Amino acid sequence: MTRKLLSGVAFAAVLAVAAPAAAQIKMGVGGPITGSAAAFGAQLKMGVEQAVEDINAAGGINGKKISVEVGDDASDPKQGISVANKFVGDGVTWVVGHFNSSVSIPTSGVYNENGVLQITPASTNPNLTNPDPKTGESKWNVFRTCGRDDQQGAVAADYLAKHFKDKKIAFIHDKKAYGKGLVDETKKAMNALGLKEVLYETINPGEKDYSAIVSKLKAAGADLVYYGGEHTEAGLIVRQMRDQGMSTILMGGDGIASEEYAQIAGP
Repeated sequence: MTRKLLSGVAFAAVLAVAAPAAAQIKMGVGGPITGSAAAFGAQLKMGVEQAVEDINAAGGINGKKISVEVGDDASDPKQGISVANKFVGDGVTWVVGHFNSSVSIPTSGVYNENGVLQITPASTNPNLTNPDPKTGESKWNVFRTCGRDDQQGAVAADYLAKHFKDKKIAFIHDKKAYGKGLVDETKKAMNALGLKEVLYETINPGEKDYSAIVSKLKAAGADLVYYGGEHTEAGLIVRQMRDQGMSTILMGGDGIASEEYAQIAGP
Protein backbone atom coordinates (compact mmCIF):
# COMPACT_ATOMS: atom_id res chain seq x y z
CA MET A 1 0.00 0.00 0.00
CA THR A 2 1.36 3.43 -0.92
CA ARG A 3 0.85 5.26 2.33
CA LYS A 4 1.98 8.70 1.13
CA LEU A 5 -0.73 8.61 -1.50
CA LEU A 6 -3.36 7.29 0.88
CA SER A 7 -2.50 9.90 3.48
CA GLY A 8 -3.17 12.59 0.90
CA VAL A 9 -6.38 10.88 -0.18
CA ALA A 10 -7.46 10.57 3.43
CA PHE A 11 -6.84 14.24 4.04
CA ALA A 12 -8.75 15.24 0.92
CA ALA A 13 -11.68 13.08 1.99
CA VAL A 14 -11.78 14.72 5.41
CA LEU A 15 -11.72 18.16 3.84
CA ALA A 16 -14.74 17.23 1.77
CA VAL A 17 -16.64 16.60 5.00
CA ALA A 18 -15.21 19.45 7.05
CA ALA A 19 -14.98 22.20 4.43
CA PRO A 20 -18.29 23.93 5.35
CA ALA A 21 -16.94 24.66 8.83
CA ALA A 22 -14.44 27.27 7.73
CA ALA A 23 -13.37 28.09 11.28
CA GLN A 24 -12.14 24.53 11.80
CA ILE A 25 -8.61 24.87 10.57
CA LYS A 26 -6.74 22.84 13.17
CA MET A 27 -6.10 19.21 12.33
CA GLY A 28 -4.11 16.37 13.83
CA VAL A 29 -2.09 13.53 12.41
CA GLY A 30 -1.69 10.60 14.77
CA GLY A 31 0.59 7.65 14.17
CA PRO A 32 3.79 5.81 15.10
CA ILE A 33 6.40 8.54 14.74
CA THR A 34 8.65 6.37 16.87
CA GLY A 35 8.77 2.62 17.43
CA SER A 36 8.84 -0.40 15.14
CA ALA A 37 6.36 1.12 12.67
CA ALA A 38 8.05 4.54 12.52
CA ALA A 39 8.72 4.16 8.78
CA PHE A 40 4.97 4.09 8.18
CA GLY A 41 4.42 6.96 10.60
CA ALA A 42 6.90 9.07 8.65
CA GLN A 43 5.00 8.40 5.41
CA LEU A 44 1.71 9.29 7.09
CA LYS A 45 3.14 12.54 8.45
CA MET A 46 4.78 13.55 5.15
CA GLY A 47 1.63 12.84 3.17
CA VAL A 48 -0.46 15.09 5.40
CA GLU A 49 2.14 17.85 5.50
CA GLN A 50 2.40 17.89 1.71
CA ALA A 51 -1.38 18.06 1.32
CA VAL A 52 -1.59 20.91 3.83
CA GLU A 53 1.22 22.79 2.11
CA ASP A 54 -0.54 22.51 -1.25
CA ILE A 55 -3.92 23.58 0.12
CA ASN A 56 -2.50 26.50 2.08
CA ALA A 57 -0.55 27.64 -0.99
CA ALA A 58 -3.83 27.68 -2.89
CA GLY A 59 -5.48 29.92 -0.30
CA GLY A 60 -6.51 27.44 2.35
CA ILE A 61 -10.16 26.78 3.17
CA ASN A 62 -12.30 29.84 2.53
CA GLY A 63 -9.19 31.93 3.01
CA LYS A 64 -8.18 30.31 6.29
CA LYS A 65 -4.94 28.36 6.58
CA ILE A 66 -4.66 24.88 8.05
CA SER A 67 -2.34 24.09 10.94
CA VAL A 68 -1.14 20.57 11.73
CA GLU A 69 -0.47 19.02 15.12
CA VAL A 70 1.46 15.75 15.13
CA GLY A 71 0.87 13.12 17.81
CA ASP A 72 3.18 10.14 18.32
CA ASP A 73 1.32 7.03 19.49
CA ALA A 74 4.34 4.69 19.01
CA SER A 75 1.85 1.96 17.97
CA ASP A 76 0.71 1.76 21.60
CA PRO A 77 -3.04 1.91 22.40
CA LYS A 78 -2.55 3.70 25.73
CA GLN A 79 -0.26 6.29 24.19
CA GLY A 80 -2.77 6.64 21.36
CA ILE A 81 -5.50 7.51 23.88
CA SER A 82 -3.22 10.18 25.34
CA VAL A 83 -2.62 11.60 21.86
CA ALA A 84 -6.36 11.63 21.15
CA ASN A 85 -7.16 13.41 24.41
CA LYS A 86 -4.46 16.00 23.71
CA PHE A 87 -5.89 16.60 20.24
CA VAL A 88 -9.32 17.17 21.76
CA GLY A 89 -7.93 19.49 24.42
CA ASP A 90 -6.03 21.48 21.79
CA GLY A 91 -9.14 22.04 19.70
CA VAL A 92 -8.31 19.68 16.83
CA THR A 93 -11.46 19.07 14.81
CA TRP A 94 -10.33 16.27 12.50
CA VAL A 95 -7.60 13.68 12.60
CA VAL A 96 -5.76 11.69 9.96
CA GLY A 97 -4.82 8.48 11.75
CA HIS A 98 -4.09 6.35 13.39
CA PHE A 99 -1.95 3.72 11.65
CA ASN A 100 -2.42 0.59 13.75
CA SER A 101 -5.91 -0.88 14.13
CA SER A 102 -5.10 -1.57 17.78
CA VAL A 103 -4.69 2.19 18.25
CA SER A 104 -7.36 3.47 15.87
CA ILE A 105 -10.13 1.42 17.50
CA PRO A 106 -9.76 2.77 21.08
CA THR A 107 -9.02 6.33 19.94
CA SER A 108 -12.16 6.32 17.80
CA GLY A 109 -14.19 6.34 21.01
CA VAL A 110 -12.46 9.52 22.19
CA TYR A 111 -13.02 11.21 18.85
CA ASN A 112 -16.64 10.07 18.67
CA GLU A 113 -17.46 11.42 22.12
CA ASN A 114 -15.95 14.80 21.26
CA GLY A 115 -17.26 15.23 17.71
CA VAL A 116 -13.86 14.87 16.04
CA LEU A 117 -13.68 13.38 12.55
CA GLN A 118 -11.21 10.52 12.12
CA ILE A 119 -9.95 8.99 8.89
CA THR A 120 -7.26 6.34 8.63
CA PRO A 121 -5.30 5.29 5.57
CA ALA A 122 -4.09 2.07 7.16
CA SER A 123 -6.28 0.51 9.88
CA THR A 124 -7.98 -2.49 8.29
CA ASN A 125 -9.73 -4.22 11.20
CA PRO A 126 -13.50 -4.27 10.48
CA ASN A 127 -14.34 -3.37 14.08
CA LEU A 128 -13.02 0.14 13.51
CA THR A 129 -15.99 1.11 11.35
CA ASN A 130 -18.52 -1.54 12.40
CA PRO A 131 -21.30 -0.45 14.77
CA ASP A 132 -20.43 -0.67 18.45
CA PRO A 133 -21.09 -4.32 19.45
CA LYS A 134 -22.48 -3.28 22.85
CA THR A 135 -24.69 -0.33 21.93
CA GLY A 136 -25.26 -0.89 18.22
CA GLU A 137 -24.35 2.75 17.68
CA SER A 138 -22.78 3.55 14.32
CA LYS A 139 -19.48 5.42 14.24
CA TRP A 140 -20.56 8.41 12.19
CA ASN A 141 -17.19 10.12 12.53
CA VAL A 142 -14.84 7.30 11.42
CA PHE A 143 -13.67 6.66 7.87
CA ARG A 144 -10.92 4.67 6.17
CA THR A 145 -9.31 4.69 2.72
CA CYS A 146 -8.05 1.10 2.75
CA GLY A 147 -9.54 -2.35 2.42
CA ARG A 148 -10.89 -4.20 5.46
CA ASP A 149 -9.35 -7.41 6.78
CA ASP A 150 -12.33 -9.46 5.64
CA GLN A 151 -11.92 -8.09 2.12
CA GLN A 152 -8.17 -8.68 2.11
CA GLY A 153 -8.66 -12.12 3.62
CA ALA A 154 -11.03 -13.20 0.86
CA VAL A 155 -8.57 -12.10 -1.82
CA ALA A 156 -5.60 -13.75 -0.08
CA ALA A 157 -7.52 -17.00 0.44
CA ASP A 158 -8.54 -17.11 -3.20
CA TYR A 159 -4.90 -16.66 -4.20
CA LEU A 160 -3.79 -19.42 -1.85
CA ALA A 161 -6.47 -21.79 -3.14
CA LYS A 162 -5.45 -21.17 -6.73
CA HIS A 163 -1.67 -21.26 -6.36
CA PHE A 164 -0.95 -23.33 -3.22
CA LYS A 165 -3.85 -25.78 -2.96
CA ASP A 166 -1.51 -28.78 -2.79
CA LYS A 167 0.97 -27.09 -0.43
CA LYS A 168 1.21 -26.99 3.35
CA ILE A 169 0.08 -23.59 4.62
CA ALA A 170 0.70 -22.19 8.11
CA PHE A 171 -0.67 -19.08 9.83
CA ILE A 172 1.16 -16.85 12.30
CA HIS A 173 0.05 -13.53 13.80
CA ASP A 174 1.30 -11.05 16.38
CA LYS A 175 -1.85 -11.00 18.58
CA LYS A 176 -2.63 -7.39 17.67
CA ALA A 177 -5.97 -6.28 16.23
CA TYR A 178 -4.56 -5.93 12.72
CA GLY A 179 -2.44 -9.08 12.62
CA LYS A 180 -4.96 -11.38 14.29
CA GLY A 181 -7.85 -9.97 12.29
CA LEU A 182 -6.07 -10.39 8.97
CA VAL A 183 -4.96 -13.96 9.69
CA ASP A 184 -8.33 -15.05 11.07
CA GLU A 185 -10.23 -13.65 8.10
CA THR A 186 -7.80 -15.24 5.63
CA LYS A 187 -7.92 -18.57 7.44
CA LYS A 188 -11.72 -18.53 7.56
CA ALA A 189 -12.01 -17.77 3.86
CA MET A 190 -9.38 -20.38 2.98
CA ASN A 191 -11.08 -23.05 5.08
CA ALA A 192 -14.35 -22.27 3.31
CA LEU A 193 -12.59 -23.02 0.03
CA GLY A 194 -11.66 -26.48 1.30
CA LEU A 195 -8.06 -25.91 2.40
CA LYS A 196 -6.81 -26.71 5.90
CA GLU A 197 -3.75 -25.19 7.56
CA VAL A 198 -0.99 -27.32 9.06
CA LEU A 199 -0.18 -24.82 11.81
CA TYR A 200 -1.74 -21.81 13.53
CA GLU A 201 0.56 -19.99 15.94
CA THR A 202 1.17 -16.59 17.51
CA ILE A 203 4.29 -14.61 18.37
CA ASN A 204 5.12 -11.82 20.80
CA PRO A 205 5.96 -8.69 18.81
CA GLY A 206 9.14 -6.89 19.72
CA GLU A 207 11.22 -10.00 20.34
CA LYS A 208 14.35 -10.79 18.33
CA ASP A 209 14.51 -14.58 18.50
CA TYR A 210 11.75 -16.47 16.71
CA SER A 211 13.69 -19.70 16.31
CA ALA A 212 11.11 -21.64 18.35
CA ILE A 213 8.27 -20.75 16.00
CA VAL A 214 10.54 -21.35 13.01
CA SER A 215 11.28 -24.84 14.35
CA LYS A 216 7.54 -25.51 14.54
CA LEU A 217 7.14 -24.38 10.93
CA LYS A 218 9.97 -26.67 9.91
CA ALA A 219 8.51 -29.64 11.79
CA ALA A 220 5.13 -29.05 10.15
CA GLY A 221 6.76 -28.98 6.72
CA ALA A 222 5.18 -25.63 5.91
CA ASP A 223 5.63 -24.55 2.29
CA LEU A 224 4.09 -21.13 2.95
CA VAL A 225 3.39 -19.11 6.06
CA TYR A 226 0.74 -16.41 5.96
CA TYR A 227 1.77 -13.77 8.48
CA GLY A 228 -0.39 -11.16 10.15
CA GLY A 229 1.63 -8.35 11.66
CA GLU A 230 4.27 -5.78 10.87
CA HIS A 231 7.41 -5.87 8.78
CA THR A 232 10.05 -6.10 11.51
CA GLU A 233 8.89 -9.41 12.93
CA ALA A 234 8.11 -10.77 9.46
CA GLY A 235 11.63 -9.99 8.31
CA LEU A 236 13.15 -11.67 11.35
CA ILE A 237 11.07 -14.80 10.80
CA VAL A 238 12.19 -15.02 7.17
CA ARG A 239 15.84 -14.52 8.09
CA GLN A 240 15.66 -17.17 10.80
CA MET A 241 13.89 -19.60 8.46
CA ARG A 242 16.76 -19.20 6.02
CA ASP A 243 19.22 -19.74 8.87
CA GLN A 244 17.57 -23.12 9.43
CA GLY A 245 17.85 -23.99 5.75
CA MET A 246 14.16 -23.44 4.98
CA SER A 247 12.87 -22.10 1.67
CA THR A 248 9.36 -21.53 3.04
CA ILE A 249 7.55 -18.59 1.44
CA LEU A 250 6.21 -15.82 3.67
CA MET A 251 3.07 -14.04 2.51
CA GLY A 252 1.40 -11.18 4.33
CA GLY A 253 -0.70 -8.06 4.11
CA ASP A 254 0.07 -4.37 3.85
CA GLY A 255 1.71 -4.38 7.29
CA ILE A 256 4.91 -5.79 5.78
CA ALA A 257 4.96 -3.43 2.79
CA SER A 258 8.14 -1.63 3.78
CA GLU A 259 11.66 -1.43 2.40
CA GLU A 260 12.85 -2.27 5.90
CA TYR A 261 11.22 -5.70 5.57
CA ALA A 262 13.58 -6.65 2.75
CA GLN A 263 16.56 -5.21 4.62
CA ILE A 264 15.78 -7.27 7.72
CA ALA A 265 14.91 -10.47 5.86
CA GLY A 266 18.01 -10.34 3.70
CA PRO A 267 18.52 -11.79 0.23
